[in-house]
Amino acid sequence: MIDNPRSPRVRAVAKLAKRSARQESGLFLLEGPQALGEALTWKPDLVLEFFATPTALERYPTVATAAAEEGLEVEFVTEDVLAALADTVTPQGVVAVCKQFPTALKDVFAEPPRLIAVLEEVRDPGNLGTIIRAADSAGADAVILTGRSVDLYNPKVVRSTTGSLFHLPVAVDADLADVVGRSRAAGMRVLAADVKGESLLDVRRDGVLGEPTAWVFGNEARGLEDEMLGLADRAVTVPIFGHAESMNLATAASVCLYESAFAQRS
Repeated sequence: MIDNPRSPRVRAVAKLAKRSARQESGLFLLEGPQALGEALTWKPDLVLEFFATPTALERYPTVATAAAEEGLEVEFVTEDVLAALADTVTPQGVVAVCKQFPTALKDVFAEPPRLIAVLEEVRDPGNLGTIIRAADSAGADAVILTGRSVDLYNPKVVRSTTGSLFHLPVAVDADLADVVGRSRAAGMRVLAADVKGESLLDVRRDGVLGEPTAWVFGNEARGLEDEMLGLADRAVTVPIFGHAESMNLATAASVCLYESAFAQRS
């Protein structure tokens, strides 16, 4: 039982909440039984350490069983130690340390994809995690982040994916022009989601959503710069029928990805 919240080992793990420590070590924090269960199911070799309180392990026996099947030893900690390890205010009693595993951009296009989400300067961790989750749900082949987007392994991003991080390839530090070029070479249509674009309803009627598509989503506050918009084949906006001033980026991205998923499967 690890019972000292200030021990060097606990401090070393807790530092992974900071980007500098993640970059230096190539590791990241994983919190909660759902996310850890997905990691153990899909990429168990990435899980290096598993910390849990005794009560949490009793509460989530399937996670304990999955860890045992992978030969991963559970390290018991006190509630105070768990609180020091976790990034959340009310942790669920389970924290793991994992190896980072970004996908190389060339591997995304090794086989022509049907649907990808490209995120240009998305800064909000919750938005990024939710978009990854939506892309996973819509059956997208990959998510690609430009170099100016939030860190993929930010604890809030990881939590927001609820395990989808382990289900589909995610490339990081990409250049948007390079991604667009690779998408076109793979036979994909490039659609940019932007408030200045044409209505998604019109694009739906044109029948183009059933084609292989790379959706580009921009910054929450500024959207896509004109130069970036010019790289796309078409700019598209999700129409607002009520009185909302605007739509959350993750919500709009979910709509766009699912429109393509529906069209590609009809």
